Amino acid sequence: MKNVIVKSSSVQGKGVYSLKNFRTGEVVLEIDDTHLVTDPKQLTNEEYESHCDYFENKVVLMQSPEVYINHSCDPNTYVKTIGGIRKVLAMRDIKIGDEITYDYSINGDNDGTFKCGCGSKNCRGVYQGNFSKLPRELQLKYLQYLDNWFVNKHIKEIERLKMIK
Repeated sequence: MKNVIVKSSSVQGKGVYSLKNFRTGEVVLEIDDTHLVTDPKQLTNEEYESHCDYFENKVVLMQSPEVYINHSCDPNTYVKTIGGIRKVLAMRDIKIGDEITYDYSINGDNDGTFKCGCGSKNCRGVYQGNFSKLPRELQLKYLQYLDNWFVNKHIKEIERLKMIK
């Protein structure tokens, strides 16, 4: 956590902020996926609704700092598995003091929605948890950021998208 800090955020509660400059493609942080949830019924409502991450048919109880990365419709990072470790990578250059955000819809594999309060000029107003329900142009933009597990799970849909491009 030497490159980021958790502090108060204007987006929502707490957020993760950069303590250094990051270049596009650089690893901002690694995600701790060691806290697998084997029985979701054992979780509190808060843990289940806002502290879990769902991917590759797994449920992980997110840890600090990644649990505090807020959603944005104009994100500066994305998550990709490299060498078996999920990493938060800079989507564009990030400056010291910038809040680290990602679009939860990238690799989104659920039908959850919530009112978005990210405040970006590209704000969609409502977060849509299902990648395939995003506007087509946004899906095309996000193709390069999809994790391999997601592409493999949705290969037919992804191949159709690539044909449009």
